[in-house]
This record gives sequence, structure tokens and C-alpha cells, in this order.
Amino acid sequence: MNPLQPFLNKVTQGDCIHVLRRLPDQCIDLVVTDPPYLVHYQDSDGRKVANDDNPRWLYPAFAEIYRVLRPDRYLVSFYGWGKVEKFLAVWKELGLFPVGHFVFIKPYASRQGHTRMCHEQAYLLAKGRPAQPSRPPPDVINFDYSGNKLHPTQKPLTALVPLIESYSDPGEIILDPFAGSGSTGLAARDSGRRFILIEKDAGYFRAAQRRLEPSGSHSPLSSTPR
Repeated sequence: MNPLQPFLNKVTQGDCIHVLRRLPDQCIDLVVTDPPYLVHYQDSDGRKVANDDNPRWLYPAFAEIYRVLRPDRYLVSFYGWGKVEKFLAVWKELGLFPVGHFVFIKPYASRQGHTRMCHEQAYLLAKGRPAQPSRPPPDVINFDYSGNKLHPTQKPLTALVPLIESYSDPGEIILDPFAGSGSTGLAARDSGRRFILIEKDAGYFRAAQRRLEPSGSHSPLSSTPR
């Protein structure tokens, strides 16, 4: 049996470090993920993100991600700008090098402090020397408001689909090891790709399962949550 079959086109509950160890080397074509930002985040409803209070997972998780990613392929990772040095140090130590940077412009401020925080950001990282896409996406992308209904750090499909379509081909496998409520899987499916999702939190795992069911509430390219 194909060792990926138990994981394909579904979300698996568990710690991604342990789940990824069950996947063979170099089996993933593209990673698109939104890991914890290491900022002790809590939204106005008191919702939190698992492992956002410590960096212990950072190296072992991305080491497994690096192992399962094919050579000469891309990884897109959102991150918290206040902890960027921790992420960059791990990525570079593993052999993942920045080749691009995305800014996602919000039509609202998610928080206000020294500035009004109206953007998200992600690095485009390369393992090896991937071929440059014929039509790369812009590095500034509009970020529709998702409503924050299912996850406190929701990502709209309209921000994810251009990344998936630019850095992978139809039928390839997209990995999100910090899947939240499953938007990477929905964006991959809308783009004609296969996907593997992993989510640790039981509540977000169930939300992703429901959304990924054929009868789940979803319309292609809708502004749905992470």
C-alpha cells in the first residue's frame, strides 16, 4: 500500500513532529503553513494556539518538514515578525533559504499598539534550487477578512490559492502540518491538488474534518478561515 494513503486528502490529529515521522522521505511537493508565532497569542474570546508559548517544537518540527519535502521545492511559512530571528535561524540551519517574502494587506487592523497592525507576512523558502514559476504571484496580496469563526489566526483561501497554484502543479501533494481549521486543504482541493493536513488541537481538528467533508460548508475561493 502507498504509505501516504492513510494521510492523503484528510486531516490527521496529532503532534506534527510525531505524525511526520510516519511519512517517507521526500514525498511532499509544497508546504504551505501557518505555525505558532511564539507570541503567547490570545484573541478577544480567550482562544489560544497550542505551543505558542514555547520554541521547543520549532527545530524538530521543521527538521521533519525539511525531510519530507522533495529537493528543489518550496515552503511558504507565515510567521510572527517579533520572533523572526528564531524562525530564520532554524530555517537556515536546516538548509531552507529565503527566496521571497509576502505581505498580506488587511482591510482592517487586527490590533493596535505602537502601530495599527494591518498586515500579515510569510517567507517563501527554498530547499535546493527550485525552478522559478512562469507566473509568480505578487509579493503583496490582499487579505480578505475571514471572520475568525473557527480559528483565532484564520487565513482566507483567496490568500492561499495563488501560492499553491504558483509553486505546485495539479495533482501534486501540499502539506500543512499546522492545519488549524483546514483552509490549506480546501485551497489545495480547489486548485486540483492533493493535500496532507496535521492538527494537534482536537477542536480545530474536528472543525477541519467538518469543512473537508463533501457536504461541508464551503464554496471555492470563498473567504473562509484557516
